[in-house]
Amino acid sequence: MPQRISFAASKAPLAQTALANLIRQYDNHSPKEADVIVALGGDGFMLETLHNTQGLNVPVYGMNRGTVGFLMNEYSEHALETRLDEAEEAALTPLRMVAETCDGQRHNALAINEVSLLRAGPQAARLQISVDGRVRMDELVCDGALVATPAGSTAYNYSAHGPILPIGAEILTLTAMAAFRPRRWRGALLPQSAEVAFEVLEPEKRPVMAEADARSVRDVMRVTIRAAQDISHRALFDPGHGLEERLLREQFV
Repeated sequence: MPQRISFAASKAPLAQTALANLIRQYDNHSPKEADVIVALGGDGFMLETLHNTQGLNVPVYGMNRGTVGFLMNEYSEHALETRLDEAEEAALTPLRMVAETCDGQRHNALAINEVSLLRAGPQAARLQISVDGRVRMDELVCDGALVATPAGSTAYNYSAHGPILPIGAEILTLTAMAAFRPRRWRGALLPQSAEVAFEVLEPEKRPVMAEADARSVRDVMRVTIRAAQDISHRALFDPGHGLEERLLREQFV
């Protein structure tokens, strides 16, 4: 069945060339008129496209014109409509971040991969961690900490030696980056329903920034994170190359 496709591409020359070629072959519709959105770029652009089209309830099929492309399918201009018809859909539940800054402002953002807190000065951050309103760690001295979804567990979380989570698992991972005290603390696994709160200790002396999928908030005092279970992003993958297979394969590299 013919599909109305809306193409989106990053600014990279490789992605722009692919965009022009695909539009010539398959036409191009506005996102609001489309049955499917095809994103051309890398993982960062795929996340950006998912965020930008959140309110449309239209699936997004990524084709890699970037670097790693973990969330992307292999690029090909051949038989695209057939690939779209046969693609498998994965539902991605994002995280909702509320960050309170030292000047009293509140910032809200969604993250499909992770929410991270990072030291923003020469000294290590001092964080207090609560889960569902109960203090679980009085003080974590570290370069940073993050909460990641299963979809994001192979991204920054994996680089920080956090665990890879199965895509269907209703679990979040809380991972420390360069933990100094407790020494080499590796983090925790939490139910998807948990609310995680970070209190920044000594925020003026040891400034901390928060990031939700590259959306940055500086000089935070408190950050709360929980799964936005009222939101579901729809991502499409070629058969046999979905997120479940990729996450499993990554653990045996």
